[in-house]
Amino acid sequence: MNTSGLSRLLIPLNPLALFALLWRHRHLIRQITARELTQRYRGSYLGVLWSFLLPLVMMAVYTFVFSVVFKARWRSDATSEPSMGEFALTLFAGLTAFNVFSEVVNRAPSLILSVPNYVQKVVFPLEILPVVAVATALINSFISAGLVILGSLLLLHKVSATLFLLPLAYLPLICLSLGLCWFLASLGVYVRDVVQITGIAVQILFFMSPVFYPVSAVPVAVRPILQLNPLTPVLDSFRQVILWGEPIHWGPWLAWTLGTFAIAMLGYAWFARTKKGFADVV
Repeated sequence: MNTSGLSRLLIPLNPLALFALLWRHRHLIRQITARELTQRYRGSYLGVLWSFLLPLVMMAVYTFVFSVVFKARWRSDATSEPSMGEFALTLFAGLTAFNVFSEVVNRAPSLILSVPNYVQKVVFPLEILPVVAVATALINSFISAGLVILGSLLLLHKVSATLFLLPLAYLPLICLSLGLCWFLASLGVYVRDVVQITGIAVQILFFMSPVFYPVSAVPVAVRPILQLNPLTPVLDSFRQVILWGEPIHWGPWLAWTLGTFAIAMLGYAWFARTKKGFADVV
């Protein structure tokens, strides 16, 4: 391979080039994201208020079912009575992170197929569509995270001392979701079965993730398998900083952030190398 061919191969793996592209199209990303958020509830009487009401209703249901009916507790400390809503808030904090991943991954395979008019426009930067999908999911999750914080104040009478670390807890989740979205958005154009496969995979991953249960509740022999789940450290970090007032475990966080950043770059490289054939397939 000559030098020019090698350089063309490595350009998609250049983080600076990717950041420059996203910065150049930042206004377009913001406009499309805002349009998607408004179109989601267009025609409904309450409009964008549904973004607040739906997670609020779900958190109220979780609080009643797990705190009043099951009287469930999360931690193994059985010497104290479980606080009202503690389990529900812990569960909802995990769901806040998981829902970002599931929304993005479930949407990714049909992301390009749903906008054939964009594909036909040579000048339109298709690379920003996965970014818009992640941004939309993040905005919804910010609302849910705010409700968890409010619930902690009302039900547990405290606010996490490490809440300021929440953006860092989001970072590996963003990189992972973005990388998989770039990869699946491209793959979904050529292999239409990906839509069904990702739906099943996300459903399996939901029950194999510590959303409803802590890792300590899993038999010791099975824990290494659960630790291989890419969402396990993300869910743990969310709960540590948003509810428990615990700092992030910096060693694992740094390793996982670098790993998910590599996934993001590889996903973008795959998208950039395969997008030339979209117009022939869509």
